[in-house]
Amino acid sequence: MGSFTLGVDIGGTKLNVGLVDAAGHLLHAHKSMIPASKEPETVIADISAGAEVCLSKTDQKAEALGIGVAAQVDREGVVRGSPNLGWRNVPLKKKLEKQFGLPVVVTNDVNAATWGEWRYGSGRGVDDLAVLFVGTGVGGGVITGGKLLTGCSNSGGELGHITIVSDGRKCHCSNKGCLEAYVGGWAIAERAQETIRTLSLEGRRLLALAGSINRVTAVTVSQAYREGDLLARLLVEETGRYLAAGVASIVNAFNPCVLALGGGVIEGIPELIQIVKNIVPAMALEASVEELKIVKASLGADAAVIGAAALAQDLVDKAP
Repeated sequence: MGSFTLGVDIGGTKLNVGLVDAAGHLLHAHKSMIPASKEPETVIADISAGAEVCLSKTDQKAEALGIGVAAQVDREGVVRGSPNLGWRNVPLKKKLEKQFGLPVVVTNDVNAATWGEWRYGSGRGVDDLAVLFVGTGVGGGVITGGKLLTGCSNSGGELGHITIVSDGRKCHCSNKGCLEAYVGGWAIAERAQETIRTLSLEGRRLLALAGSINRVTAVTVSQAYREGDLLARLLVEETGRYLAAGVASIVNAFNPCVLALGGGVIEGIPELIQIVKNIVPAMALEASVEELKIVKASLGADAAVIGAAALAQDLVDKAP
């Protein structure tokens, strides 16, 4: 019958707990909002409640727990910093082991999602994979030689913060010109708002959809693009070129067999994948794209839960 593990995705505002079998099938999931206080103990209580729901619905027992959290996590499972949660130096692994009495693995949420895509999704069957999740922010992960790239301090794979424009747009990190500052959802909104202020006539449809300039978002751009709006199309094409520049750098650096694109922006504007496919071969080194496939990430919003559970399964499999 095989073993079962719990996977948890702790985002800045949402919590997703799921029970996953040894083949990567999500048997049941329980989603909730992160409490306003964002206190670690309160979040842990909510994880416990979500786990109880998943176990009771499936009448199974979990053998280990995997956590993907929107944070910088060290090798000991300590959350060193999470801007969205406001956590610093939280020994999450130890706290959860005490709460659940199970083996626990804690990693960055995007690394968990990358692991999920490699084991059970768009990267299955290859040993070299890069995943880029384009949502409100931009995150990524790299599998090289069948191993997750973690780097010296366990913070490898921050693909959203590669520089694509020297001294370019201000990012939410301390740098300028990051990929995220051009293709993240918040950045698309900023660029759209700036463009409407300059081209007020061409921006009428975007403005009508949003109600005011400050309410124009990446979703607004996607809606107007669907309607055939010219300015929205230009914004999408420009976003595609910036995204392709980042992808070309990733491809040159890591030479993946597969590069998977996912996240809310890709879900809302899937045409960005084809734009990237069209541009990257001319930008990247010829040898780097000879066998490259650019695809859509396949596990959707559950990638981090499935990946975290898969990492927990590895703990079970390695246990004596």
